[in-house]
Amino acid sequence: MVFTLSLALLATPAFAKRSRTLHRSSGGSSSHARTTHIAVPAKSHKVRGQQSIDSARVTEIQEALVREHYLTSAPNGEWNAETAAAMQKYQAEQGWQTKLMPDSRALKKLGLGPDYSNAINAKTATFVDPPPVATIPVDQAAHFSQASGVNR
Repeated sequence: MVFTLSLALLATPAFAKRSRTLHRSSGGSSSHARTTHIAVPAKSHKVRGQQSIDSARVTEIQEALVREHYLTSAPNGEWNAETAAAMQKYQAEQGWQTKLMPDSRALKKLGLGPDYSNAINAKTATFVDPPPVATIPVDQAAHFSQASGVNR
């Protein structure tokens, strides 16, 4: 009994810091009403993710939408209702979602995808065809075929 009481006293202050209490009265007269305490955890209002688009990026998007004839006003760097409507129309005509904007596929199709010009070896990298099958050792080629599920 003493242990339970001491445990309850220790836990109460820690619990009270993390929650708020709602008071609810049951029916009856105000002098005889019974109050029920309901512990409700405190809500976290931490905002996550990107909240707005950078003005320079909005200008790029607006310029692309003007180029594609979805936006008629001059680019101003503000994500306004007209810009959002133009992006929605563009994405809808591509068969993509229109509620979350802008869609990464739409940006890529507008020519605004990722820029790899400053990536390591981007300017000096070469992309060549793979070597002919005849130059690959037979056992290695067999393992490739087996792993891919392709039978010769």
